[in-house]
Amino acid sequence: MDWETLLDRAAGLLEQEPRLIRLPARGKVVFVGDTHGDFNASEEVLHRYLKRPYSIVFLGDYVDRGDQSEENILYLLQQKVEHPEEIFLLAGNHEGFMEKQFHPVDFWESLSMMEKRAYGHLFSRFPLAVTSSNGILALHGALPDLDSLEKIDGIEWGDPHWDRIVWGDFVEHEGDELGDWEGRPRFGRGYFDRMMERYGKMILVRSHQPYSPPLMFGKRCITILTSYAYLPVRTIIIADLEKEIRSAEDVNLARI
Repeated sequence: MDWETLLDRAAGLLEQEPRLIRLPARGKVVFVGDTHGDFNASEEVLHRYLKRPYSIVFLGDYVDRGDQSEENILYLLQQKVEHPEEIFLLAGNHEGFMEKQFHPVDFWESLSMMEKRAYGHLFSRFPLAVTSSNGILALHGALPDLDSLEKIDGIEWGDPHWDRIVWGDFVEHEGDELGDWEGRPRFGRGYFDRMMERYGKMILVRSHQPYSPPLMFGKRCITILTSYAYLPVRTIIIADLEKEIRSAEDVNLARI
C-alpha cells in the first residue's frame, strides 16, 4: 500500500490504544531502544522475536541520524498494522519534532509540509509508556510526576509530562530534579526512587541517552540503544512477564 494509506490505517489503529499500554501477565516481552534509521536493527528484532510467546515494545526514536529513516518507520508501521497485539510503538522525542524542534533532523528536513503534517499527526497518537504487573515500567526518557501511573492515559501531546517522558535524562547523581540541559530536563536518583515507589514499579527500561551508563540506581534503571547510528553494539532487553522482576539481574540484556 502507499505511504498515505499506511499512515491512515496506522493512525486509526493507534487511536484505539491508551497512552499507557498494559502488558498481559503471560509470555515474554522484548524491549527495543532507539533504532534511528537503522532499518536492519528493526528487521532483525522482528525476524527473531515476532512469534509466540513474545510481545515487542519499541521505545521510540525511529527516524533521523541513520540512513534509512523512511524505510524504518514505514516498515514498523506496516508490521504494527499486521500484528497490532504483538508490536507496540512508543513515542520518542524524534517523533515530536512538530511540537518541539531540535537538531539533527535529516528525516524531517526531507519531507514536504504535507508529509510533515501527516507524520506529525500519526506520531501524536503513539503511546507513551508500557507497564506490567510484575514490576516493569518502560518509556523513552524519564518519569513524569503524576499522582498515579494511570494518569499517563490523560497526558496531552506536548504538555510538561510528555516533555519529561520523551525528553528527560537520568544522571548518576543523588539529587532530585536537576534542571534543564539544552532543553532536556534532568533527574537524579532521588527523583527516580520517589517516582518508582509512587508507581509501585521495580525497574525502568528506557533508551534516549546513548552515553548514559546502561545500569543506574541499584541496577533498577536500564538504558538500551538498538541502533548503529550511535554505538557499535545494539542492545535489547528480554523479560519474562510471569516472573518477579526486582532489578536488571532478573532480565536478559542481549545484543542483536
